[in-house]
This record gives sequence, C-alpha cells and structure tokens, in this order.
Amino acid sequence: MKSSYKVVIVGGGSAGISVAARLLRQSHSLSGEIAILDPAVKHYYQPLWTLVGGGAAKKESSERDMQSVIPEGAVWIQAAVMAFSPETNSLSTNQGQTISYDYLVVASGIEINWKGIKGLQENLGTKGVCSNYSYEHVDYTWETIRSFKGGTALFTHPASPVKCGGAPQKIMYLAEDHFNRSHIRNRSKVIFGSANPAIFDVEKYRLALEKVVERKNIDARFRRNLIEIKADEKIAIFENLDTNEIEEIAYDMIHVTPLMQAPAFIKNSPLSDENGWVDVQQHTLQHNHFKNVFGLGDNANLPTSKTGAAIRKQAPVVAENIMALMRDLPMKASYDGYSSCPIVTGYNKLVLAEFDYNKEPCESMPFNQAVERTSMYVMKKDLLPIMYWNGMLKGTM
Repeated sequence: MKSSYKVVIVGGGSAGISVAARLLRQSHSLSGEIAILDPAVKHYYQPLWTLVGGGAAKKESSERDMQSVIPEGAVWIQAAVMAFSPETNSLSTNQGQTISYDYLVVASGIEINWKGIKGLQENLGTKGVCSNYSYEHVDYTWETIRSFKGGTALFTHPASPVKCGGAPQKIMYLAEDHFNRSHIRNRSKVIFGSANPAIFDVEKYRLALEKVVERKNIDARFRRNLIEIKADEKIAIFENLDTNEIEEIAYDMIHVTPLMQAPAFIKNSPLSDENGWVDVQQHTLQHNHFKNVFGLGDNANLPTSKTGAAIRKQAPVVAENIMALMRDLPMKASYDGYSSCPIVTGYNKLVLAEFDYNKEPCESMPFNQAVERTSMYVMKKDLLPIMYWNGMLKGTM
C-alpha cells in the first residue's frame, strides 16, 4: 500500500464519500491518488432511523457495506487516525502507518458520548430507555412505542451540538401520532425536555412547530438538560440551565438524544478550534491556518445545523476549491450555510425547514414549507434515500 497520496480524506461517511466522488469526476488523473481513511465496515443512511424508530421503515435498508460506497478510483484504508501532523502534511493511524498528503479533507463526523448522561449507556435498550441514535437499539424505540399502554412518554434534547437537530422532536411527534391511532392518547402525557431555548432556531419554522406542539398537547419544557436516568425507578433528572435547579420527571418511557462531541483525535490536534471542531473558514471551508486542509460536515466548526443536507451543499465547495488550488487558480466556490431539516410531525406529515447562516429560510419548493405536507413526508421517506445512495454518494447531486 502507498504511504503518500494527492488527497487524503478522513472519514467514509456522507461528507468524505461525496467529496471523493466529486474529485474523481472532475479529474481522472486523481484515480489511485485519493485515499479514504475509515475503520468502519458499514456505511449508514442515518436520517432513516427516525422512521425506523417510528415503525415506518426497516433499519436494514439504511445499511450498506463500506466497500460498496467507496468511489471507483479511491483507495479505502481501513484504519483510524491517531494524530495529525499538518506541519509535515502527514497523519498517523492506529495500525502504525504514517500517510502523507498534498491535500487533506477532514470529514470524520461527530462522536456520540453515551457515557455523558449517567445511567444511559447501561440501560439503553431496556426498561423503556430508547434512542434512535444507535443502529443496534433503534428497533427498541418502535418496540417501546408500540407496546406503550399510557402514562408519561418523555423525549429529550441535550445541551450539546447534535446531528440533525430536529430528530429529537421528530420521534416525539410520531409517537404522539401512534398513541392517537392506538386510542391511548387520552391516558398519555407527552413531555419534551430540551436544553434549547425554543422548539426551533428559525422563526418561520419555530412558529409553525409551536402550533404543532400546542395542537398535540405536548408539554414542552425548555432550558432543561438531562443529566441522569434512574432506570429502575423510571426517573429522569434534569438540570435547569437558567436556575441551575435540579428537577425530577417520572416517566413510563424515555427517548434520549445523547450528548455529542468532536472526536478526540480532532479535539487534541492542531486542526481544532478552542471547542474541538475543525477550524475552517465558513464560506470556503478551507482551514484557517493550514491552507491545504479542508473540513466539512459534522466535525467542522460551521455555525449551522449538522445535517446531511448541509453536507450536500458543502461537498461541491470543498471539491471545487481543492481543484482550484491544484491548478493554481483562485478559489471561487462558496458555502452560504445552507442546511435543511425535514421535520416529520406525524405519519404522512412533514415541515421542510431550509435555511442559511443568517437563520433565514431559503426554500427550494414553490410553496410555503412551514405548512405540514404529505408530499414532503413521501419525499423524505421514499425519495431522499434514493437521491442519497444514487446521487449524493456518486457525486452527482
């Protein structure tokens, strides 16, 4: 195996694969000169997991072998990065290799800290404690919702960045809808304990979702951060982020969105900012100190939501700007902070939030996307996975 490549991409998720595919489409001379480092054997289309947890999709359709998504012409190195040495244009892996590069793309995603909430890791998948953020346990979410007979259903959103900021509430809306259809809604209480100050960041969609919460009679409690689960007693302990008071909520089922953080090998590297994320210029996605390094996706310090839709707009910018540098041309591609959150508000209902760095809507449909629509639900459930596997990962969308 070679130890030196024109482009090294860290991460074989949607960001890394998309950039590799785009670079190879733009320059056939890069065939064999792009390495993708990722130790995982599987690649997941994670946006589907909300629907899996709600009983509307099968988790197996979200999984593919990593080898099957590596673009032709790219070299997959099945190893994890241990350390970056950007001063020498190299990195080291957990297999003892040192790999050098001309250009580096860091796209390793976000790390889930299952231990960050006391009592979560050891009780996940049992005693009514569920989370759609685990492939292994996502089926248990549906099992729990389906077998719920009434009582308190508690859903949480943590005080940390999360991938797909809308996901913690999407599963709540599906659960509430299922309780309705199962005729147990009148003996069920649905509570949302969120560390955020409001249901959504962008005013247009916030106003629409506040009406959804009101219509569904959901008890939304903001600035509440889950810090502990006492699974045997079925008690969740929250910290009020405004008063520092500790509050206890008794539940019959709880869906937990775990704390998330920058991967340690990035946090402890010269590539990170003070919060541990890859430190990039927010429009060019070029590193602020190392000009042959780019970062995108969930591990970048971009002030926008961490979503697959954001990556779909970031990947072409990274690919085009790397090609410009290779050709000694000025970088012209620019990212405006676009992100999208298809917020499922029930079975066959969805609000399609699309916005930019300024938290201003930038909608792609010729109608008001703050209105719940069946057509947008069908798009999320049936069309977006096809676009992902056959378009985005192939570098064509």
